[in-house]
Amino acid sequence: MQDNPIHSEKVHQTERGLYISDIVYGANDGVITTFAIISGAAGATLTPETIIILGLASLVADGISMGMSNYLAISSRLAYQKQERAREYFEIENFPEQEKKEVRDILTNWGLDGEELETTLGALTRDKDRWVDIMMREELGIFEDRVDSPLKHGAITTTAFILAGALPLVPYLFGVNSESQFTVSLTATAISLFVVGAARTFVTGASLFRSGFQMLLVGGFAAFAAFLVGAIVKSVFGVYI
Repeated sequence: MQDNPIHSEKVHQTERGLYISDIVYGANDGVITTFAIISGAAGATLTPETIIILGLASLVADGISMGMSNYLAISSRLAYQKQERAREYFEIENFPEQEKKEVRDILTNWGLDGEELETTLGALTRDKDRWVDIMMREELGIFEDRVDSPLKHGAITTTAFILAGALPLVPYLFGVNSESQFTVSLTATAISLFVVGAARTFVTGASLFRSGFQMLLVGGFAAFAAFLVGAIVKSVFGVYI
């Protein structure tokens, strides 16, 4: 089934479209990280109280860490783009003929020649902003981000991580029967992974079912590995809490 181009364009044109990836990937990591901890603790047969402490500590620490990492990554990328744009303005001001030659080479590679090439060259180089834009994309291969606030992206990532990551802890936090806690957590996690994974289609445009199932497999593998490690640690080191 093909994506609706009109729908896709609407998503791109809204502010919401700028934050979809932060929400989706923050939520994915939140669910997987928390349930991996729960699985490891369950494998080591730790008490529900210990699982709650470990889970909440991970939610806060990893959520903040992921949000700050996203903030720093975006800030660094924007600073680099700003620096390169300033460099291009400097070169246009101080070496205009050399920069025009570079634009001419770009247009030639596009297949333009003769009068058409000269007309296009003149139009592009009359406007310094447009001139810099084409040098950024075509010479440097830099497609600048349309980002309003790195801090906002980081905060949204942290919020999505914590909210989604709290779901596997719900049966432990709200007094579900101890014998059913892990099963309920497993079910809630599986549903959450599939739903959040399917939501990646807003970013990737891939199949909804396939995206959800892929995330379910990835999360399931991580949880199984954590459960196995917990069981091995308990068996080898005799951990009982």
